[in-house]
Amino acid sequence: MNGAEALIQTLHDCGVEVCFANPGTSEMQLVAAIDGQHGMRAVLALFEGVVTGAADGYGRMADKPAATLLHLGPGLGNGLANLHNARRAMSPVINLVGDHATYHLHYDAPLTSDAAGVARPMSDFVRISKSNRDLPHAGAEAFVAAQGYPGRIATVIVPADHAWDEGAGAVAPIAAPPAPQAPEAAVAEAAAALKAGTRTALFLGGRALREGALHAAGRVAAATGAKLICETFAARIQRGAGRVAVERLPYFGEMAAEFIKDYDTIIFAGAEPPVSFFAYPGKPSWLSPDGARLVRLATPREDPQAALAALADALGAPAEPAGVATPGTPPVEPGPLNPANLAAVVAKLLPENAIVSDESATLGGACFMFSAGSKRHDWLALTGGAIGQGLPLAVGCAVACPDRKVVALQADGSGMYTVQALWTMAREKLDVTTIILNNSSYAILNIELRRVGVANPGPKALSMLDLSNPSLDWVALAKGMGVPGVRVTTSEGLYDALSEALAAKGPRLIEAMFV
Repeated sequence: MNGAEALIQTLHDCGVEVCFANPGTSEMQLVAAIDGQHGMRAVLALFEGVVTGAADGYGRMADKPAATLLHLGPGLGNGLANLHNARRAMSPVINLVGDHATYHLHYDAPLTSDAAGVARPMSDFVRISKSNRDLPHAGAEAFVAAQGYPGRIATVIVPADHAWDEGAGAVAPIAAPPAPQAPEAAVAEAAAALKAGTRTALFLGGRALREGALHAAGRVAAATGAKLICETFAARIQRGAGRVAVERLPYFGEMAAEFIKDYDTIIFAGAEPPVSFFAYPGKPSWLSPDGARLVRLATPREDPQAALAALADALGAPAEPAGVATPGTPPVEPGPLNPANLAAVVAKLLPENAIVSDESATLGGACFMFSAGSKRHDWLALTGGAIGQGLPLAVGCAVACPDRKVVALQADGSGMYTVQALWTMAREKLDVTTIILNNSSYAILNIELRRVGVANPGPKALSMLDLSNPSLDWVALAKGMGVPGVRVTTSEGLYDALSEALAAKGPRLIEAMFV
C-alpha cells in the first residue's frame, strides 16, 4: 500500500464518504487511490472555489467533513475565498493539497510555492506529512481536527513522493472529543439576568439555530418574554411552520444598532456580540447598546442546545415554546417581477424539507422574511461575505442530502464568480433549482458607494458597478453547461417555471429578470 492509498483508506475508515476534487499532476496518486476506494464518491469541479464551497455546503448539512483535493499551493489559493466562508460557518472540511516531491522542491519549478503558508490564514489545522508512513496519521489527525465542535478547517499537504512511495498502511480512526459544554456559572448568570425583569433578548447563532436549540430558546421566551434574534448571516437555520421563529438582525450597522438599542440585557448563545459588517464614516462598528448587560451563555464552540435547555429548566419554563411559526405566506401580486412578488412566489412554493442556499443579495432580502411560515426548510447564508458561495454551496448540500430539494437564490454578479458549479450540477445530476436574480448590476455596491460618502459618482465609478455591457445571458450559460434554463419577467412566469422545476428531478435554472 502506498502513502496515498493508506491516507484515503484511513479517511474512509474515519467516515469520509465524499471528495470534491480539482486535481493536477502532483495528485495523480491520490486520484488513483480514490478510484480504488469504493466507499468514497469523487465529485469533479472545474474551479477550486467550487470545490471548497461544495465542501462547505456538505459540511453544513452532513455535520461531518468531506475531503477536497486541490493542486498545489496555487490551486488551494484559488479556493481560499470559500474556505474563508466555511471557516466563518465553522464547517468541518478536510483539504488534501498536493505538493512537489520533497526532493524536487529545491529546484524551484514553476508551481513551487509555500503551500502551508497559503493554507494557514483559512485553516484551523495545517499538517505537512513527513513520510509515506506518516501520511495516514496526518489524515486521521485532520479528521479529528475537522470534527472539533462544531467544525474546523483542516489542511494536509501531501508531497508527491509521500503519496507514491510503497510501504505505508492505514491507521485506526481517532475518536473525536465531545462538544464542549457551557459552564454552569454561565447558565446561572443568564438565569439571574432573565429573572431581573429587564427587557432581554436572546441572540442566537451557529448551532443555536438548529431545531432542538430553537425549541429550548422558545421555552425560555415562553417563561420570560425574551425576544429571539439571530445573526444576520447564519450558517444554517432550521425554520418554517411548526418551528420556533427568530428575527434576523438587519445588515446595515445603524439599522442593526437601532433594532437592539432598547434591550437592557442580551444573552448570547452560539454567537458573539454583533459588529458592523464594514466601517463607515460616522456610523457605529460596535452594535450592542451602551450600558447593556451582555451575557455569554454559550460560545460558538460550546453546545448551545444543552445550555439553552439547562437555562429553560433553571427558569422552570413550560415544555412548549413560544414563537412557533404558523403556516402561511404572503399573497403573490401579479405583474413584473419585484423583490416582494419574487419572495412571495418562493415562499409559497418551497417544498417540505427544502434546503435554501441564499446568495441573493439586494433583490432577495424579502425571501427570508416571507418564508417564515413556509413548509419546514433549512436556510444557509453567506457567512463570511466572500461572494461566489451560493452555487457551490448548493452543490455540496445536494450531495449531502440527495433526497431533499435544494433551491439556490443567486444574485447575477456573484454567481459569475463560480458559474462552473452549474457544470458539476449537470454532471452529478444534482437536484438543485437555481433562481438567478438578474438586475445587471452590483446593486449593493451602488448603495455602499453612497454610504461611504461618495455623493456624486462619475461615469467611471458607475461603470465598475454595471453588468449590462454586455448583458449576461444566464439561460445560455446554463445550457452550455448542461442545465436546462428559462427566463421569466413576471411573477406569473416565475410561479409556473418554479412549479415545473420543483416537480422535476435534476438541475434547473430560472433567470428572473429585474431589468
